[in-house]
Amino acid sequence: MENRILGLHHITAIAGNAKRNLDFYTKVLGLRLVKKTVNFDDPGTYHFYFGNENGTPGTILTFFPWEGIRQGVNGAGMASEIGYSVPLDSLDFWSDRLKHYKVSHDEPTEKFGEKYISFRDPDGLKINLIASATADTRKPWQTDELNADVATKGFHNVTLLLKEVAPTAKILTDIFGYKLLKQEGIFYRFKTDAIENASIVDIIEAPGAGRGLVAAGTNHHVAFRVKDDNILMDYRERIEGVGLNITPKIDRDYFFSLYFREPGGVLFELATDNPGFTKDEPLEQLGTHLKLPKQYEDARIKIEKVLPVLD
Repeated sequence: MENRILGLHHITAIAGNAKRNLDFYTKVLGLRLVKKTVNFDDPGTYHFYFGNENGTPGTILTFFPWEGIRQGVNGAGMASEIGYSVPLDSLDFWSDRLKHYKVSHDEPTEKFGEKYISFRDPDGLKINLIASATADTRKPWQTDELNADVATKGFHNVTLLLKEVAPTAKILTDIFGYKLLKQEGIFYRFKTDAIENASIVDIIEAPGAGRGLVAAGTNHHVAFRVKDDNILMDYRERIEGVGLNITPKIDRDYFFSLYFREPGGVLFELATDNPGFTKDEPLEQLGTHLKLPKQYEDARIKIEKVLPVLD
C-alpha cells in the first residue's frame, strides 16, 4: 500500500432503537457485528460496528443508537446515501429478500453504468445495493441465508449532498488523490486508484438544498482510510496547510483518527488500519462481548445496567 488515502475506512450513522438496529443489519443485511462498545462521549449509548469477518476497513458501518432520538433530515453538507457492493446477479435475490422482510425498496435503476436498488433502514437511512461494474474480490461475511453469491462485499461508494461541488472536489483531488471519473447531470463521481474497492465518492450538487438535521436515519461522518499513524499525521499537516481546522490525533481504541469539516460541511475523518478490531477480542469472538474504552472499565456494572437490552 502506498502512502495515500486508501478509499473509505468506515461510515458512522445515527439510529434510534438499538435492538432494532442490531437485528436489521445482522439478520436482514447479514453483516457481522464486529464490535459492541459504547460512545466515547456518552457511555450510556452503544456504538455498534458492522462489517465483514475481519472488520476490514472499507466494510465497516457504525451506529450510535440513541434511544428515543428524533427523526433526522438529510440536507446540504451531509452524506446522504451509502452504497454497498453486491455480486452482479444478486439484485433479484435482494429484491425478494427485502420484500420478505417487508422493507420497501425502489425498482432496480442505473447510474454511472451500474444497476442498483435503494431502500431505507428502519430509521430512514438510505442504502443502495450496487452491482458493481468492476470486479469485487473481497471475501464477504456469510450466514446461513446469505452465501458468497449474494452477500454484501463492503462499501462501493458514499454520496455527499452539497450546494456546490468545486470546494469539496478540491479536497478530494488535491489532497486525497481522487480524480473526477464521470458526471451525469448533477451527479459527480470521484474515484481513487489507490485501492480497488470502497474507492468512490459521489457528489450530488444541489444549490437549493436546505439544511439538514443530524439525528436518526442520517450519517454522522465519513472516514477515509490511511495505513498508519505516520501517514495520518502527514495528512494532518496537508489539511491544516490549506487553512482547515483539524483535530489532534485521537485514539479510538481500534484505530487512530483526525476529524475536520470539508468546505461543503461534511464531517470527514481520517482513520488508520492499526491496531484493528482483534486488539481486544480474537477473530472468532468479534462482537460477542461488550468492550469498553479503558476510561469506563471501572464503571462497567453501572454502564451495563443503563444500556438497552439486546436479547
